[in-house]
Amino acid sequence: MDSLHAPWRIQYILGPKQTDADGRSLFAAIGQSSDDTAHHVIARGKVSFAVLNTYPYNAGHTLICPYRQVADLPELTDEETMEMQVLLRRVQAALRKVMRPDGFNVGLNLGKIAGAGIVEHLHWHIVPRWNGDTNFMPVIGSTAVLPEALDETAAKLRAALAEIH
Repeated sequence: MDSLHAPWRIQYILGPKQTDADGRSLFAAIGQSSDDTAHHVIARGKVSFAVLNTYPYNAGHTLICPYRQVADLPELTDEETMEMQVLLRRVQAALRKVMRPDGFNVGLNLGKIAGAGIVEHLHWHIVPRWNGDTNFMPVIGSTAVLPEALDETAAKLRAALAEIH
């Protein structure tokens, strides 16, 4: 069985709690920010947004989040559910166009035991995958090999998303 190892994520796992002084999750704070470039937000809708993961499993790892801080699927409105699915579809198309992966992992982790890092704010993951993306560097060298900076990836994906409806 192949495994996707991401030992660089330990900085995130052991880092400070992902809430601000007002108790907002990291995603709620990013959703309310107007600085999309600084936060690597690549798309915004009426009730949800897409942001590159700062601690990615792979290049292009994107998160789809509702603006509203909710922890579980039944808490979402129909509008949030639908818009996030449309945004997920658009982001996958943009990732396919820009990064040309061999496949994708798409899903969400609900609850700490299921692997959620920010339990209080659900978010979809879309992770591009390539044949051979589980090589020796992340496994032995504890080093992430990302082919370009997040800023560059974000700019390319924003441009591609502008063409995808």
